[in-house]
Amino acid sequence: MEATNSNKTRREAALLVLVVFLLGLLVGGVGNHLWGERVWGRQQPGPHAGPPSREEIVNKLTAELQLTPDQQNQIGPIIDDTRAQIRAIYGPVDVQHDKIRQQGRARIRAVLTPEQQPKFDEFLQRMDEQKKKEAAHQH
Repeated sequence: MEATNSNKTRREAALLVLVVFLLGLLVGGVGNHLWGERVWGRQQPGPHAGPPSREEIVNKLTAELQLTPDQQNQIGPIIDDTRAQIRAIYGPVDVQHDKIRQQGRARIRAVLTPEQQPKFDEFLQRMDEQKKKEAAHQH
């Protein structure tokens, strides 16, 4: 009887961890979407997800403000420099984010049975591949 309760408790704990993990993914995805809208001003994804290219920004500004060629040449490097500064700020945050994600994955793996662990690893691999595909479309 005690073993049955232990197994039931363990299954419930594993299910709870999985639900929390999936909720974290959902909240992270929504947050990322909202952040992208706020930072890049995109309500609907364009032909590609992510921030507009340097050329797209310069072209839009040229159309809106009738920039001269000299102004266009000056604005391009400003965009590049601004993006480099933003990446420099987020670089350490990204490293911390990866560390926390790996710790969370290890904690989940510790709750899983030996039979569940390979399935979890496959699940994570699919998620990571999807994330790489999305990142490739942003650049």
